[in-house]
Amino acid sequence: MKKLSNVLFLLVFLSFSSCDSISKMNPLSMLTGNNWVLSSILGGGLDASKFTAGLPFLNFMDGGKLSGFAGCNNFSGNFKLDGTSLNLDPGAMTKKACGDGNGENQFVSLLSQAKNMKVAKDKLTLFDGAKELMSFVPQAK
Repeated sequence: MKKLSNVLFLLVFLSFSSCDSISKMNPLSMLTGNNWVLSSILGGGLDASKFTAGLPFLNFMDGGKLSGFAGCNNFSGNFKLDGTSLNLDPGAMTKKACGDGNGENQFVSLLSQAKNMKVAKDKLTLFDGAKELMSFVPQAK
């Protein structure tokens, strides 16, 4: 009986240890390798009609490189990550004439306001302090 309780104690300890290591995963490794597709703006739903050429997405790459699509135009810039503090610079952007939707302007404006983030395997959320700006989900492969 004592051996069984020791084994159970060890299993519980290992379970909590592995959960702790998951919560301490490097945020950069969770950001890179995905196209993060916009799923909400300002904590609400997403009006896809504002993005006439498709939903915006972000792609974080090694070396602090950032690329993406803003709903009509592509961009290529940089990002800086320090813990959960984040600075996004969309950099150069193409200059295509876009349709009636004004979603791209709002998207780019909110990108520049992002100061911090929270990332998990299935969701990236950008914040300005405590204010939720946008959330993203990994693009289906």
